[in-house]
Amino acid sequence: MRAIKTIQWLAMATILAIVAGCSQGEPVTAWKMINDGALLVDVRTPGEFKQGHLPGAKLIPVSEVESRLAEFGEDKSKPIVVYCKSGMRSGKAEGILREKGYTNVLNGGGYSALMSSKP
Repeated sequence: MRAIKTIQWLAMATILAIVAGCSQGEPVTAWKMINDGALLVDVRTPGEFKQGHLPGAKLIPVSEVESRLAEFGEDKSKPIVVYCKSGMRSGKAEGILREKGYTNVLNGGGYSALMSSKP
């Protein structure tokens, strides 16, 4: 029983460490990167995308990020901004991209926050 609790605690600590490492960027930073030519990727579902998305955004649902890496380009230092509804899925996408060697990825956070801070 004690071993199970220890394993559960370690699993939770690992998840928290991953989430903490993929923090959201400031919307101002996201917009600067976007305006400077960053690849803008919406990682929400196609239905969410149809309801509204940022101009110029490419739809790659978070569940497809790993299988569609070629669409992010060969230059792994190219700026990329990912966003979703709240920042959780974009944080996951950011983590996947960083694991695959992309070095200039920003979790832009949520769609509404980005829209409300659009310059």
